[in-house]
Amino acid sequence: MAFLIAIIWGQEPEGEASKLSFYGSSWLNGLWTTSQLTFAFQMMFMLVLGHILALSGPVKKFIQFLVASTCKNTAQAAFWVTLITMMMGLFNWGLGLVFGAVFARQVAESFSMSKKPLNFPLIAAAGYSGLMVWHGGLSGSAPIKVAEVGHFEKLVGQDLPAISISETIFSSMNISASLALLILCPLFFAWLGRRNQGELVQLKVSAQIADPTQPKGADLLDHWRFVGMAFGVIILIFSALLAINHQGAAMGYVNPNWINGVLLGLGLLFHQKIISFIKASEEAIKGSVGILIQFPLYFGIAAIMQSSGLIEMFASYALNSSATGFSLFTFLSSGIVNVFVPSGGGQWVIQGPIIVSASQQFGVPLEKGIMAMAYGDQLTNMLQPFWALPLLGITGLKVKDIIPYTLGLMLLGTAIFITVLLIF
Repeated sequence: MAFLIAIIWGQEPEGEASKLSFYGSSWLNGLWTTSQLTFAFQMMFMLVLGHILALSGPVKKFIQFLVASTCKNTAQAAFWVTLITMMMGLFNWGLGLVFGAVFARQVAESFSMSKKPLNFPLIAAAGYSGLMVWHGGLSGSAPIKVAEVGHFEKLVGQDLPAISISETIFSSMNISASLALLILCPLFFAWLGRRNQGELVQLKVSAQIADPTQPKGADLLDHWRFVGMAFGVIILIFSALLAINHQGAAMGYVNPNWINGVLLGLGLLFHQKIISFIKASEEAIKGSVGILIQFPLYFGIAAIMQSSGLIEMFASYALNSSATGFSLFTFLSSGIVNVFVPSGGGQWVIQGPIIVSASQQFGVPLEKGIMAMAYGDQLTNMLQPFWALPLLGITGLKVKDIIPYTLGLMLLGTAIFITVLLIF
């Protein structure tokens, strides 16, 4: 679509034989843009490390404790799975995604063993709810990327100052939106759980992966608890020192590299043994295939849009409105783009230049435009099933099972996001 639109409406290239060859070359070169490939790896690593953390012993025990102490019926299970999953999603999107899936599965296994009815599709949808808040959390692709010094020069060729997460993630607007979601979404799912308690679920208890027995030689290092925990503690100490010694904008040290460092340290610490961390990584890497394959394709789309002048064209449409209209336009267009580009990171590469250009020309705070894009991306995650694939694999359900409930979340989220954009 981007290529065809560029051919029809894109600007005429200078010194090129045809639009076809020019935009074809732009797309191909865009696939391998070094700075964007770095970003892709950061996001891929973030998902894998979050998944590894969710598979650690302490997190699993925490989930089992939650199931035993809070989930007595479908309504209670729906409330707590939604609330805890969203809180995990605010910390890290990969952790929230896998934590919610494992939580939902544990609830179903517990109810299956005790012969109690359960609305399993509702609980699975609750385990997907972290994707409604993630882009406004600590691992939100756009907010943490714009906090990096020099990011805008790579994105739009302008030496703009970095935007601290205190102006995006910890802004009063985003805190209000996140709190509203944390309060209303669990209550909404609990209400649905009371209306439909479900039926008996038959599931087999998940098997545990056994460690190899009788390690010898250098393999002993992988099985000693002290080694994995020591590396984890060292990484966390240095991450803390980076935060303590940081000078500049408040929380300006929070960027993809710092977050991944913390996740790596926590993963090693919680798994204790290197062998356990490796086993978890072998399982977690499967969920990152989408990022590995799709992100370069998004970068190619972004290159076509930039070289054809489509970015300026779309930005001009956004300027034919008021400041409030620009925020709503960004929010709604972001939701639409997310259906076709199911990645917050890939979406920022495509829409980021448009938002920067429009905010400069219109005088709208750039940080508000960034969060409006983040809200649109979060919203249609409830419609776009791409990121539900890990959850569906863990729960054994299909998209058609959870989509009625996630659409309900999307409608609720629409009201919340539009409200905060209008107020702030």
